Amino acid sequence: MRRVAFVGVWLLLSVGLFSQQQSVSPDQLKTPPTREPAWAFPVQQGMLPTIPRPQMLAGSTKTYTPEEIDNLLAPPDWLSNYHPSAPSIVTKGHMGALACGSCHLMSGIGHPESADLAGMPLSYLTLQMMDFKSGVRIDVARMNGIAKELSDDEIKDAATWFASLKPRKNNRIVEADTVPKTFAGQGRMRFVDPAGGTEPIGNRIISVPEDVQLARLRDPNTKFVSYVPPGTLARGKVLVETGDNKKTVACGTCHGPGLAGQASIGKTGIAAPRIAGQHPIYLARELYLFKDGSRNGMTSKLMTPALMNLTDADILAISAYLASMDPTAK
Repeated sequence: MRRVAFVGVWLLLSVGLFSQQQSVSPDQLKTPPTREPAWAFPVQQGMLPTIPRPQMLAGSTKTYTPEEIDNLLAPPDWLSNYHPSAPSIVTKGHMGALACGSCHLMSGIGHPESADLAGMPLSYLTLQMMDFKSGVRIDVARMNGIAKELSDDEIKDAATWFASLKPRKNNRIVEADTVPKTFAGQGRMRFVDPAGGTEPIGNRIISVPEDVQLARLRDPNTKFVSYVPPGTLARGKVLVETGDNKKTVACGTCHGPGLAGQASIGKTGIAAPRIAGQHPIYLARELYLFKDGSRNGMTSKLMTPALMNLTDADILAISAYLASMDPTAK
């Protein structure tokens, strides 16, 4: 009963969040359809209470109100001196085209429900945006609506800017049998349940912010801890580095040295993203979409065959091991 009542309070608070974003196209506040595994495809279940007053961030001289922090058309830029001057679409959206920095942050590293774009090959970012725009790649909750409203120049400017950013390590992977109870809250981000408690991890990756407050402020340096079942990293290392006796393909074959991505895989003209240090549930989600044919485009021609023999446990292990890698390592 306590849990049901608590979730009910969160859902009532969601009305307040929606009212703060009236200028955003309603289509861009869609709830994505539920599907399994639920840990890789989070759907909002409730909310933490609204931040009550203007906020500051250590190292920044700026102050933002809760409404400004949650404004998807003009996200906070706490540390503007620490990144190159950003193009307009990154800092200011228009109707269905949400500002890129609202989800991917002004560092490009994003949250687990969105991609870490920092330092990606420019050709990869450009191709993915064009696939979102044409509908070849589907993301009903956000990216299709955004891409369709962007001009080609806006896509070029945003892709060039994110590609110029330096990647950073912001994921910590912990193997554990038992994890804190959690729920998917604002922005489909997973938070530790304020009611407390623990539960078996099962066959899941559970990613939560190291500091909830910083994550909610859209701190560009937000870090996450991801819990995975014991033995996951060792299994992932075998699959990622060797392909496990042709069960799949060693990731470096296409994603290059250090798994930092490539502008073109050989002479194919197909770009490969950086996967080292990427958010683990984002990686898992994309692997599932490739495997079941939901994700199309040029990259699917190479990815789908490589995934056909993988189990759920294999996908989890690959995602966790890749996330554990340091994308800044040379």
